[in-house]
Amino acid sequence: MDYRRLGRSGLQVSELGLGTMTFRWTSTEEQSVQVLDRAWDAGINFIDTANVYSAWAPGNAGGVAEQIIGKWLRTKPRDQIVIATKVRARMWDGPNGAGLSRQHILAAVEGSLRRLNVDAIDLYQTHWPDWDTPLDETLRAGRSRHLRQSALHRREQPRRLAADQGAVDQRRPRVCTLRVDPAALQPTPTF
Repeated sequence: MDYRRLGRSGLQVSELGLGTMTFRWTSTEEQSVQVLDRAWDAGINFIDTANVYSAWAPGNAGGVAEQIIGKWLRTKPRDQIVIATKVRARMWDGPNGAGLSRQHILAAVEGSLRRLNVDAIDLYQTHWPDWDTPLDETLRAGRSRHLRQSALHRREQPRRLAADQGAVDQRRPRVCTLRVDPAALQPTPTF
């Protein structure tokens, strides 16, 4: 397996990452652990999840995938595995049960830390934009080593990037990567 830097950070991640959206949705917990083991054996050190996975499956509350990963991590060298999780979805009732407000993120990150059984999240991602919350408020929240905006519409990219580039507050991690809307990319001809 080859490894690369994650965005502008010094963090090394495997070129392939393991997504866990299907854990206890289309796969059992036992199958999910088998997938984690096979990925680890293949050299994958980057595991992507979200606090909401897989709340849409009958009988599942949000956080099921994080719980499975947390149990699995107990048997692995934590310092060699990069855990990425996401925040934004509705996780509880009430006006602050979803979104990217500082209040929601502070509560959501505590739940993710508990379910993942870790003391810090390596990469904390906004699952999709919250147009009602200022980016600066979102960046002040959480206990993560690196931040990433997972879904960012092309019309929002320049403003969000400019806000991050101007931020010099050393008390918060800088946004290290952005996932660009594929529609914003121009095809490059190959010959």
